[in-house]
Amino acid sequence: VPVNGSHWVSMCKVLDGLRQKGHEIVVVAPEINVHIKASENFIIPFTKEEVNGSIQSFHQDVFEEGSFLQRFLKVYQRLRCISVMSLSTCAHLLHNMELVRYLEESKF
Repeated sequence: VPVNGSHWVSMCKVLDGLRQKGHEIVVVAPEINVHIKASENFIIPFTKEEVNGSIQSFHQDVFEEGSFLQRFLKVYQRLRCISVMSLSTCAHLLHNMELVRYLEESKF
């Protein structure tokens, strides 16, 4: 399950290299993301506005004025929120019985 941002950019290069060597690559990605094209078989419980808002807030918190401790706590809370969203996204993927059934039936 890829994530957006720098992790996906790095992974994308590796996957492209594998594809060039003849490997078939399948990426299951949520509809709401920054860099990855959507999959029709995956539903996540967040709106695009929520995801973009969380990312924008994180960026603002990182560069905001204030003491180191204040900025650290804000960034920590924001990372916790992003982690909860990521965990929920993975849980929805793994519990998507229609997708799992399709993968099983196609001998994926």
